[in-house]
Amino acid sequence: MIIRQLFEPLSSTYSYLIACEETRLAVLIDPVLPSWERDLSVARSLDVKLAYTLETHIHADHVTSALRLKGEVGSKIAAPAIDRLPCADVGIEEGKPFAVGSLTFTPLHTPGHTDGHFSYALGDRVFTGDALLIDGCGRTDFQNGDAATLYRSVREKLFTLPADTLVFPAHDYQGRHVSTVAQEKQRNPRLGHERSLADFVQLMTELKLPYPKFIDYAVPANRQCGHCPQHLPGELKEYCEQMTSSPQG
Repeated sequence: MIIRQLFEPLSSTYSYLIACEETRLAVLIDPVLPSWERDLSVARSLDVKLAYTLETHIHADHVTSALRLKGEVGSKIAAPAIDRLPCADVGIEEGKPFAVGSLTFTPLHTPGHTDGHFSYALGDRVFTGDALLIDGCGRTDFQNGDAATLYRSVREKLFTLPADTLVFPAHDYQGRHVSTVAQEKQRNPRLGHERSLADFVQLMTELKLPYPKFIDYAVPANRQCGHCPQHLPGELKEYCEQMTSSPQG
């Protein structure tokens, strides 16, 4: 297996380029529009062909580059079937493995951040999107999110994976790259230890987070697999323009 963790700094998003060494076919999990050229450059440097983009959910903080990449290299778009995106080529469902070359992803429906959220287990790794972050989790106050549902998704699905499973999140805001299931069960201040469902729901209710500044543009754009909206306000245009730099994780 070939794997690269790629970082987009504007939304602090991690994308994951994962390729089969035998077939040289690759999957890019949660691609971000401004970094599409960087991502293709990394794929070329590894001599792999981007076969699929794979979304964990409909994002509110950035626009996916799935549609742009499909236009550039013909990669197919895979996304949770529950979201019924007409632009998706493959609908991901729990109980139906997603295979690319010798790689077989196990889709895990992990709603709570959004109702259509999926995580993807692959061998000794799990790509958790916004459901489980390092020492945290995604918010639950929009896109049909629900704190109690997220608690059950994490505790009953992600935390039941082997303790040494590597946790690769969709975001980190402190420069961290990877965790483990054991670490999150022990240290995660929101979901770890013996925190009860009632305590978690109260905690999430009391966060009082500000309204996401890009959500009204990102969600419609991502329902079209990354069709960047026209007439963006000037302060938001960088979300759809090519980035000038993007360090790799």
